[in-house]
Amino acid sequence: MDAPPFPAAAIAGACAAVKAYLRIEGSAGDAALTQAVQSALTLGEAFTGTAWIARDWQAWLTRSPDWQRLPMAPVTAIGAVEAVDAGGAASPLPAAAYAIDLDARGEGWVRLAPGGPQRVRVTFAAGTAPGWEQLPSPLAQGVVLLAAHLIEGRADPGAPPAAVVAFWRPWRRLQLMAGVRRSCWSS
Repeated sequence: MDAPPFPAAAIAGACAAVKAYLRIEGSAGDAALTQAVQSALTLGEAFTGTAWIARDWQAWLTRSPDWQRLPMAPVTAIGAVEAVDAGGAASPLPAAAYAIDLDARGEGWVRLAPGGPQRVRVTFAAGTAPGWEQLPSPLAQGVVLLAAHLIEGRADPGAPPAAVVAFWRPWRRLQLMAGVRRSCWSS
C-alpha cells in the first residue's frame, strides 16, 4: 500500500516549524526543506504504524471469510467498498456483500461475504490529527528534529538524533498477530 500524499497545508506548517527551529529566513532551500519534511513525516508514520495527518487511504483485499484489518490506523471512517475486475473497472458492492467494523483501538476491519468478488478496494479515512497544528507535540517535535537533521547533515549524514525515537516510541503500534479475526459469517 502506497501512502497518499500529505496535505499541502500540513507540509507548509511543518516546513515553517523547521525553518523556525533552524532560524532559516527566505526561500532559497525550500525544495530541500519540503523533501526533508515529507521524508520525516513518512518515516514517522512508518515507525509508529499510524497515520498522523488525516487523509483518504485505499486498501486492496482479497476474498476471505475472515475479518481483514485495514493497513493503517486510526481509522475514522470506512467509505466505499468496491469490487474491481481484471480490467480495473470498479463497481460498488451491495451492503449485504460485506461488513465493516471500527474497534476501540481505531483499527478498521472488513469482512467479505462468501462467494463475493476476488478483489476489493476499500477507501477509508485515517489520521491522528486533521492537520499539522493539531498533531501531538511529541510527534511534531520528532518531525522537526529529523527534518533538521536531514537538512543539516546533507554532506555528512549520520545517525538521526536519538530524541526522535524517544518522541515517537510511545506512539508506536506493534502487531503481535496477523491482521485477521476469525468468525463465522452470519446473515
